[in-house]
Amino acid sequence: MSERASNRAIDTANVIFVIITMLLCLAPFIHIIAISLSANRPIMSGEVSFYPIELTFEAYSKVFSDMSMIRSLGFTVLLTVLTTVLSMVMTIAVAYPLSKKELKGRKIFMLIIVITMFFTGGMIPEYILIRDFHLLDKMWALVLPGLISPFYMIILISFFNNIPKSLEEAADIDGSSHIGTLFRIILPLSLPVMATLSLFYAVGRWNGFQDALMYITNPELYPLQLKLYQMIQQNQVHDLMQMEGMTAATVLPESLKAASVVFSTLPILIVYPWLQRYFISGVMVGAVKG
Repeated sequence: MSERASNRAIDTANVIFVIITMLLCLAPFIHIIAISLSANRPIMSGEVSFYPIELTFEAYSKVFSDMSMIRSLGFTVLLTVLTTVLSMVMTIAVAYPLSKKELKGRKIFMLIIVITMFFTGGMIPEYILIRDFHLLDKMWALVLPGLISPFYMIILISFFNNIPKSLEEAADIDGSSHIGTLFRIILPLSLPVMATLSLFYAVGRWNGFQDALMYITNPELYPLQLKLYQMIQQNQVHDLMQMEGMTAATVLPESLKAASVVFSTLPILIVYPWLQRYFISGVMVGAVKG
């Protein structure tokens, strides 16, 4: 077999493997969408697989008519944007100085930061800390504790280190300050990694609910994922009541849960294509040094 034919066979096998992997990843989400758009009878009989049966939008009507869900969506969007912006500002503010080898105490600072990746205070001390700062039932309890990820900060430091030092030296010769160099040279060259880390921060905040479960009791401050969690818990009780013949619902809990999952997942999926080209470049940070 010639080398060209061998390469073609390998490429074909890679394409087939990627397609199969993609389908396996998409299958659960497609199944959820099919359930959310199916009527009660096929859901109860287990007929629904990857396409809706007896198409209906009643579950989505229930979700969109629930004003608490709409309020949670708006709050989660605000929370995600605010957390992402502040996290990137703080990550850049820490990573840029630590990328300078001439910074005194740099290794000590890095050691302290790396330790926090492996050791934490624990759930109860964190709760006591939030309580003592009077942040319970406040939005800042969901923003401040996880404002900086040491892992993402190290990624950003690695990217800054790969930027040619000659660019900064030229800026120094022109009389630029460190802040000026950061905003005029470093950040414009760092758009891929910044977009990637922003996406990671945004997805992490969008999917988070455990901190809200511990710190928030005000329904107006429920993130969307916590609202979805509570809905699933309520539907489990509803299932038991149905089994006892105590209720008769027009929309099955399974359909309502599926519609809620789609409702909470689509916004972050819509954002991803806009960042895809930066994301692809950003995940290659450190792969090639020039």
